[in-house]
Amino acid sequence: MNMRYLILTTLILIQSVWVMGQKKLTNELIWTGNTFASERFEQGPSMNDGLHYTLQKSSKKLGDYIVKYSYATGDSVGLIASSMSIFRNAETGFGGYSFSADEKKILIETKEEALYRYSYYATYFIHDLNTGKTQALIAGEKNKTRLASFSPDGTKVAYVYDNNIFIYDLNRNETTAVTQDGQWNSVINGATDWVYEEEFALVQGYHWRPNSLAIAYLKFNETEVPEYGMDLYGQLYPERVTFKYPKAGEKNSQVSAHVFDLSTRSTVNVFSGKDADTYIPRFKWHPSDYRLFVYQMNRLQNDLNIVGYNIQNALSKGSNIPTAEVLYKESSKTYIDINDNFYFLQNQEGFIITSEQDGFQHLYHYDNTGKLKKQITQGAWEVVDVYGLDEKNNVYYSASENTIGKSIQRVNLKGKTETWMGKKYDGGTYDASFSKGMKYCIITHSNANQPSTITLHNETGSLLRTLVANEKLKSTMADYCSSKKEFMTFTLPQGHTLNAWMMKPQNMEKDKKYPVVFVIYGGPGRNTVMDMYEGRNYLWHQMLTQQGYIVVSVDPRGTQYRGRDFKHSTYMQLGKNETEDFIEVAKLMSQMPFVDGSRINMQGWSFGGYMTSLCMTKGAEVFHAGIAVAPVTNWKYYDSIYTERFLRTPQENKSGYEDNSPVNYAKMLNGPFLLVHGSADDNVHYQNAMDFAEALIQANKPFDFFSYPNKNHGIAGGKTRLHLFEKMTQFLLENGH
Repeated sequence: MNMRYLILTTLILIQSVWVMGQKKLTNELIWTGNTFASERFEQGPSMNDGLHYTLQKSSKKLGDYIVKYSYATGDSVGLIASSMSIFRNAETGFGGYSFSADEKKILIETKEEALYRYSYYATYFIHDLNTGKTQALIAGEKNKTRLASFSPDGTKVAYVYDNNIFIYDLNRNETTAVTQDGQWNSVINGATDWVYEEEFALVQGYHWRPNSLAIAYLKFNETEVPEYGMDLYGQLYPERVTFKYPKAGEKNSQVSAHVFDLSTRSTVNVFSGKDADTYIPRFKWHPSDYRLFVYQMNRLQNDLNIVGYNIQNALSKGSNIPTAEVLYKESSKTYIDINDNFYFLQNQEGFIITSEQDGFQHLYHYDNTGKLKKQITQGAWEVVDVYGLDEKNNVYYSASENTIGKSIQRVNLKGKTETWMGKKYDGGTYDASFSKGMKYCIITHSNANQPSTITLHNETGSLLRTLVANEKLKSTMADYCSSKKEFMTFTLPQGHTLNAWMMKPQNMEKDKKYPVVFVIYGGPGRNTVMDMYEGRNYLWHQMLTQQGYIVVSVDPRGTQYRGRDFKHSTYMQLGKNETEDFIEVAKLMSQMPFVDGSRINMQGWSFGGYMTSLCMTKGAEVFHAGIAVAPVTNWKYYDSIYTERFLRTPQENKSGYEDNSPVNYAKMLNGPFLLVHGSADDNVHYQNAMDFAEALIQANKPFDFFSYPNKNHGIAGGKTRLHLFEKMTQFLLENGH
């Protein structure tokens, strides 16, 4: 113990001085304070004219306030509202706001309270910009509600309260209950259940009809969905929180779609699946007619129908069952990803949608009957985000042509593509925010070693001005960050190639071999090998290089931007190919003259924690030490939509679950291992850590375990993130060298 203490003390003393003019990074510097804070540009909504936008700011005199700016000049053209004008004091702040369609009223959110990852409760106020009057959406102390929104004509506000939908009429000062059967852990109206929010990113479960005469909404009957419970500590008796969570193979909510007509106050029952094995991951109104389009997907998520329902026809006939017509169909031998890339074209020219049907995600143009007119984009690259269309039906989107970055492009319906309207893509990752009408665009660009630059462009793509340069941060980083991410590819013995990046210590000594840390994720839909700035994680990786580590990240099979076959190659055996890929890359790295093959370590969070757990067991002969944060350790414990998308159900694919769950390989662990989990993780349940810990104990395997009380999957709040990264750093110093 004395020798171990001496070694650690010596390492700390060495690290406390500048190394060749480079300042020393610490977790305290990285995770607390503003030393490495990125400057942001928190743009509010584009105004109707497409020529102005808003920003929310704060001052002692006004409190929170909203300012209107000109895209063309960047000048302020007026103060719209403030805490002083809305609440008559500067102390009451607001977290968000939205305008009515005529921009004469504002809906203000205050006192937000998180529910799950995206959802929250809030207190809402309606502020009239003409009269200066402000009123609470719901009076009284119990006024926390959800998902409030103006009707398109600005005369009403819909919201969800106690799992029911209500409509408040501003002109009549009266409230209508659209539903009355809502109940916690039983029936949800107008919002979505936990698994829809998490896996389909669908939170608002209702949509106004464009003419404001009706509301379409989803109803979730989750009565038969099993509950998950967790304790929250901090009081004399821990508070027990329970919520509905369908695990793989268990019962889902029964979901149905309905339309409430405001004029007749009647409800049209649009669609109800035959059983709880039908999903409705999206629904939307046609922008100019009477049809409601409902995505219908089977539980295996390999069969999708987009069905149009004639709501007006049903209402005119006094029927609550509308006629239906399938607009779009797609099937897959594996699964179909859901996104928001579905747009109706102007002048009744049909619609565009993205699909992987040719092997890569591309844009397709269909007519109003659902007949394919043209595949608009094509090639061995992928369309990522569709930003919108202009008045000529040009489509603006991002593309991952080089698999590690994104460019901004536009294409017309004939398939003529321009890279950011004629500009050459110069590397890095671009993201865009367009004004209404696509007249102006705010571009955020970064690369692997430089934080974001935010610029404003006009409709031709010409640069108007730089909004954020992050010069101060770049200057600070120059003092601390000497290692650069170097991109590379590994060709594995099986013949396929993998993208990777590497960061090396400064001034590496000749003939010296260095320890390695793999920092990984590895799961479907998220890549770590991207030419983009990763904020404080990047700085932590820099700190590891200062402490003598080579830091590496690899995107294994199953990750995105490499085409459908590469991404879907893990189907039915999630975790198998990925683990093999990480093991093979580690073996290839061991052959590098500067790598110590006996000290290859791994750190990962969530799916990355799952990968780390598998590599530390199945790959025990290759990986030396590992840190698994909030890992899935047995896929039967994870939610139905995500898990079954890749593995089907445990009943259908027993081997796919058992063969790739770390809990079944505890006896193979043969190196230092740190297991970390938040006790209030509503996503990857604490149960995963407990089950794996028990398996390791029964296998008589030594390991370190740390629990973060009352922390969810993000393990943050106060000094929690600092504590976590300090713990991981010390674990690597003690065990990874």
